[in-house]
Amino acid sequence: MTGWRRSPSFRPFHSGAARALAAVVTGASLLAGCGVLPGAPGGREPITVMTWAPVGTNATNMPGMPAMAKAYARWVNESGGIDGHELRVLTCDERNESAGAAACARRAVKEHAVAVVGSYSQHGRQFMAPLEAASVPYLGGYGVTEEEFTSFLSYPVNGGQATLLAGNGRQLARDCERTSLVRPDTVTGDDLPELLNSGLQQGHRRNASDIRAAEDATDYTTAAEQARERAEDGGCVTAVLGDRTETFFDSYRRLPEDDRDIRVSSVLGSVGQPLIDRTGGKEGPFEGAYFTGWYPVATDPAWRPMRDVIKEHAFGDNDIDPADPGVQTTWIAYTALKAVVEAVNDDVVTSGKIADALDRGVQVDTGGLTPPLRWRYEDMLGAPGFPRIINGDVTFQVVREGRLVAQKKGFVDVGPTLGGTPSAS
Repeated sequence: MTGWRRSPSFRPFHSGAARALAAVVTGASLLAGCGVLPGAPGGREPITVMTWAPVGTNATNMPGMPAMAKAYARWVNESGGIDGHELRVLTCDERNESAGAAACARRAVKEHAVAVVGSYSQHGRQFMAPLEAASVPYLGGYGVTEEEFTSFLSYPVNGGQATLLAGNGRQLARDCERTSLVRPDTVTGDDLPELLNSGLQQGHRRNASDIRAAEDATDYTTAAEQARERAEDGGCVTAVLGDRTETFFDSYRRLPEDDRDIRVSSVLGSVGQPLIDRTGGKEGPFEGAYFTGWYPVATDPAWRPMRDVIKEHAFGDNDIDPADPGVQTTWIAYTALKAVVEAVNDDVVTSGKIADALDRGVQVDTGGLTPPLRWRYEDMLGAPGFPRIINGDVTFQVVREGRLVAQKKGFVDVGPTLGGTPSAS
């Protein structure tokens, strides 16, 4: 691929020791609802994977991701498993803590998981080290850490926060004279201004005002005042605070009214349709707001297979919101896992075989939710700091009449904005 360059930190090799998947895993370690498949074809061994995410913490929570993983397992096992293998899903609460992330990774290794699939954690260094030591691939993480885009055992399905922020900058550059960014005062948050600015600069706009805020605050009045003041008339305020984005915009809408025309914005995952509905719909503060996402709008027909699985196999689990990008990412990650296991086509599937199939170029068709996914060297953007990105596409969305709809049809490739080259077709 012309212009592609490899990062010195990117080392595409795997340990020569491939671990055979354990045939028996204690019932206490497994999720409810994934029973043994009667008479699995060819006597194929079960496959164990793990999905982790923070649940019930004071900061960002992603309970829908492990819940989606469990629903997926129920569905696929009812249909005979994946290529004749029963799918066993372990779930783990990493509690938004470095020790919790490391503990989940060590448990995945101990339980002989062949991959960690569709998961969320801000602590990449802590969870990738145990996985790398045991040659366990990380497939379809949410995309919030550097390690997800540099580790030789990470296989992302989206461009992570990097593409969302760069895309948000491009989306806002068209209409915003000035932009204020409200973001977490954390190590992960420190990367966000530069990414947003890369998109703004491509649209020939000045850098955003960087406003730091506590990730777990219960009131953001001061940050809201600063953001509105610095945006000025004709500007935009964008906030990326995870679960606390709702709290920020609640503080923002309570500010005394003035006559300035300021548009609000965010990225999908921080704000979604349920929040728009709760805050008044077309009469609320998000009418006309801009949002950047990885995938098509939640009402797109391409999501119907996922919605059917949720309806039939989630048993009314309120943690699963089909419009949540975390849930959507988990669905896509398990879609990729299915394609990889089918490509391996063996009675025993190991972590080494999963990684080798991914490296050799197995292609995943997600039904239009993403471009075709493939993780060969030549498929990677090679963007500085994010060499493992294979999917640089985002979607631009806007709130009209209280509903999130596509602002621009199809995908927007922000690979060049990040300094990489578009993915190979």
